[in-house]
Amino acid sequence: MTSLALVAAPLAAEDSETFLFGGDVFRAGQTVMMDVADADDVFLAGETVSVTAPITGTAHMAGRWLTLRAAVGDGLYAAGQTLSVEAPVTGDASLAGQKIDIREPVSGDLRVFGSEITIDAPVAGSLVAAGEFVSLNAAVDGDMAVTARSLDFGTGAAIAGQLILFEEDPGTLEIPESVAPADRIDRREIEAWERDYARYNPVRPRNVVLSFLTGVLIVTVVAAAVAALAPETMARLRRTVLDAPGRSLATGFVTVSALVGSGIVLGLTLIGLLLLPAAIFLALAAGFAGYVIGAYALGVGILSASGRHDPASTGDRALAAGVGALAAGLVGLVPFVGWLAMVALVLAGAGALCIQILRPRLFSPV
Repeated sequence: MTSLALVAAPLAAEDSETFLFGGDVFRAGQTVMMDVADADDVFLAGETVSVTAPITGTAHMAGRWLTLRAAVGDGLYAAGQTLSVEAPVTGDASLAGQKIDIREPVSGDLRVFGSEITIDAPVAGSLVAAGEFVSLNAAVDGDMAVTARSLDFGTGAAIAGQLILFEEDPGTLEIPESVAPADRIDRREIEAWERDYARYNPVRPRNVVLSFLTGVLIVTVVAAAVAALAPETMARLRRTVLDAPGRSLATGFVTVSALVGSGIVLGLTLIGLLLLPAAIFLALAAGFAGYVIGAYALGVGILSASGRHDPASTGDRALAAGVGALAAGLVGLVPFVGWLAMVALVLAGAGALCIQILRPRLFSPV
């Protein structure tokens, strides 16, 4: 399976793949530039990622080197090694990386987590920052909560609300009176950070980036392996999802409901409690299989929409698996509606599997 992942890497690195849907832009590759005019929400992933055209909705960016050079009309969600915000963000911004530079205003709340953090532009909302070296050189209109080994304030730094400092030894960090008076400074033990703030952070540098990339890699490897070992079966499954998404979704709903419901019924019989673990395992297995199948079908659909032919080789299948896994992961990050899309993807994949294996009388396989 590792060899399949290695095959996918150079293929994905050749050119960025683009999928346009409902005003949204999905793009992935080695070097990714978002230059589509009048884009709503954008989902970008690659080694070098930049936004050069204004976005009316939210921007989702993941990669190694990230640069925002055009305004974002709503929120910004980004994770990478280096991140430079060189255009204004109208909504909230949640950022994670090793080196992060904020050079243009953020009109909402700013949550930033990294090693070297520099904020040179005003924040209209509240600011939550966690890093080794944090430098604030602009005004914060709301409250600020920060934990850092080194905390510096420039001449333009000013906090209108409360300043909450999390320190290993409270009282160590010196705060100029011009930044915040003593009566608006709350000094707390560093242990309180995890309890008060870290669990609420939507982006946590210690695990979010790693878990996201690990999840994408696992789904990619599994989908690519299955497609390589059973290409005809995988082709039928993804055709079922793409050609009849409504049928697949409905069948998946019934299938997963039946598996979950069987566990409840077995529990009621008392004797059937011995079989309850098997029912739970089958439900989880169906969900995972559904996600893998759905992600692979999504990847094939994206590549087909961009003008590529259906997967005909191991490399094509690995590429489709990687694109689908990445796209599904990025969609899952969308607030409020992302989890609904993930549920639909799982149910559609599980439904296609049920149609192909059990061949219910109401449906005929594609």
